[in-house]
Amino acid sequence: MEKYRYCPMCSNPLAPRSIDNRERLACSAGCGYVLWDNPVPVVAAIVQRNGKIVLARNKAWPEKMFGLITGFLEKGESPEDGMRREIREELGLESEITGLVGLYTYEMMNQLLIVYHASASGTIRLGDELAEVKELEPDKVRPWQFGTGPALRDWLAGHTRK
Repeated sequence: MEKYRYCPMCSNPLAPRSIDNRERLACSAGCGYVLWDNPVPVVAAIVQRNGKIVLARNKAWPEKMFGLITGFLEKGESPEDGMRREIREELGLESEITGLVGLYTYEMMNQLLIVYHASASGTIRLGDELAEVKELEPDKVRPWQFGTGPALRDWLAGHTRK
């Protein structure tokens, strides 16, 4: 919440105030604005192509850091449509959502992750945000501890390590 300093309604400074037993930033002039700082919905997918899991590295990430395909929803878009759009934009693949893996909080980024499993086909063409991808057999994937990692761990537990 530190990044917000001024009221978007009247431009007066925001100040900490106790609301609903939580400290929140609110307009110091009393116009009624409260920064609720609700989590942002983000879609993510465990994308499989030819039986392998596609992991991607964002251009802004370190060289050995890979993750799932993720993205923000656009206004009026369902989570499923948003996920198919992200797969198309980032990988150039058409996909089918085959199931909901679950909902996961990513507190560090203040996000609610809506994670799906998707089956994709076609030739991978990297979108503007990606540096590279790799495809791994499910039993070779090692989930990470944050972000989408717990969702991948849960999916793998139910699909590859029985």
